[in-house]
Amino acid sequence: MSNAPTVAGDRPVPVAETGRAARIPRSTVTAVTVTLIVVLIVGAADYLTGHEILFSIFYLVPVAMAAWTVGRGFAIGVSVLSVVAWLIGDRAAGAVYPHAFVPVWNSAIILAFYLVVVGLLGRLRGMQRDLEERVRLRTVALTEEIAERERLEREILETGERERRRIGRDLHDSLGQLLTGTALAGQVLQEKLAAHALDEASDAGRVVRLVEEAIELTRSLSRGLDPVEIDGGGLAQGLRELAARTSAIAAARCDFRESGEVPIRDSVTATHLYRIAQEAITNALKHGRAGGITLRLTGEPGVVRLTVSDDGVGIRPPAERGAGMGLRIMAHRAAVMGGTFEVWGGAHGGTTVECRMPNP
Repeated sequence: MSNAPTVAGDRPVPVAETGRAARIPRSTVTAVTVTLIVVLIVGAADYLTGHEILFSIFYLVPVAMAAWTVGRGFAIGVSVLSVVAWLIGDRAAGAVYPHAFVPVWNSAIILAFYLVVVGLLGRLRGMQRDLEERVRLRTVALTEEIAERERLEREILETGERERRRIGRDLHDSLGQLLTGTALAGQVLQEKLAAHALDEASDAGRVVRLVEEAIELTRSLSRGLDPVEIDGGGLAQGLRELAARTSAIAAARCDFRESGEVPIRDSVTATHLYRIAQEAITNALKHGRAGGITLRLTGEPGVVRLTVSDDGVGIRPPAERGAGMGLRIMAHRAAVMGGTFEVWGGAHGGTTVECRMPNP
């Protein structure tokens, strides 16, 4: 079908202009229809009550509806229509005026009153629309600001975790290798001294043992800074090793339980969950004085759930906790990743920390 303009008389009318009526919002058409119906109803009531009762005040209802819902131009037209309906109703009801100037004067006064109301309502409606637009723009700006802040917070956390992993790998690959070489050199020296039956052989042996302890400490620090290997055992293996280390170095038993398949391919999500578990265990040992801690990792459709529960003294009510950094950091990590974080105490002691995160 051609998009060429149609012709009305001598003036070309574009297709877009001829279709203007089709673009009028349905709400506006409804408001116009209802307003005209109300004018007819008020006019009929004016006629039925007779010309002795002043009924012109009730025409303000459609006038106000027109000014508020449609616009000032339509409201002026409704005002004129209301005055005409009022005159026709009074004439039909048998009103007789002593002079022809009387109905003209009365109509002018009533129309002026209607127009004043139209002007006031139009101004009020304009102020309301301006306020709504400001609120909308402010809401959009605030939403964008919140989204940008969340993006920056997530980027800061990701940058921090990347730096931790880099430092951990540097410790393992550089310092660890250097200490290993030092330990081997010390062993060679010890063997040479022992071959000559020198007393310094025992001193060299102590140096080797100290270097080996430094190697083990370096590996421990490296695992703490880079705990989760996605290509290896993943988060489950990292939590299992965390539970084993906790049981080995703390006076508490720490168990790890896995429920369902939990394949997490996002290293950032896995690292945040690991840090939350690490902080929850620290709180259970330090503040809860727990003797038993259980880590649970559960896979759900699109969601991974981490639960850390202990049998300690329990957690204090929210009003008595104070501004602890541990809980706030855990909640912040979960919120940045789009997850939820909850902590509650048991009826007979113990504390449970639960975090749900989307599994990308």
